[in-house]
Amino acid sequence: MTVKQSELAGWIGHTLVDDHGDKIGKITDLYADEATGEPEWIAVKTGRIGSKLNFVPLAGAEPSGDDLQVPYDSDMVKHAPEADPDGRLSQEEEARLYGHYGMTYSTERSPSGLPETGRAGGPVGRDTSGPTTDDAMTRSEEELRVGRESKETGRARLHKYVVTEEETRTVPVTKEKVRVEREPITDANADRAMAGPDISDEEHEVVLHEERPVVGKETVPKERVRLARESETEEREITEEVRKERIEEEGDVPPGR
Repeated sequence: MTVKQSELAGWIGHTLVDDHGDKIGKITDLYADEATGEPEWIAVKTGRIGSKLNFVPLAGAEPSGDDLQVPYDSDMVKHAPEADPDGRLSQEEEARLYGHYGMTYSTERSPSGLPETGRAGGPVGRDTSGPTTDDAMTRSEEELRVGRESKETGRARLHKYVVTEEETRTVPVTKEKVRVEREPITDANADRAMAGPDISDEEHEVVLHEERPVVGKETVPKERVRLARESETEEREITEEVRKERIEEEGDVPPGR
């Protein structure tokens, strides 16, 4: 059921709800189109900080119990371009609101004598991918942010183990042998030779010795071994795709502008 013109003023002070029935805010006023004088916009206080109001098209508004319901969601209304609550909407403000709600703004020449590009101060753009907040689009580019991270590439360790090797050394050794020496009896040794009995049995014994190699082992420290890390820096090129927006003119755009 569409709101009757005669009942419009009675909705001031009521709650405005969105297309899901969720509260948007309190209706504070109705704003008329300057050209026709007919109510065209609902001024609503959404509770946002500041004195400015949000505006919603009256077209499509229907009663919903004690509330007035519009065919827009709450976020769209709350993010609509703001306008000064001075009792009227300028053509610039009205053009931005039309663009935000995806509505066609009249291209007829306004009574103020503005160009036929619209009743606002210039051409009104509309972002087809979402709500428009002003009369220009933003071109963005992705930029590379190159950093470094440390990552394990391998491990090194020291392992000590025992091996057995043969080692040869030359050692001089002495060995005793028996040699029989005979000497004739002379005046010099006659007394010692005749000191014993004339005839008897007798034995003489000589102990022989020889040296043998003896091996002993001693543990001797030879060196200290450790693992040391060192860093080397090299230049590496990183190649990655980045996206960049480009804006091209279409339609009736004068060349070189």
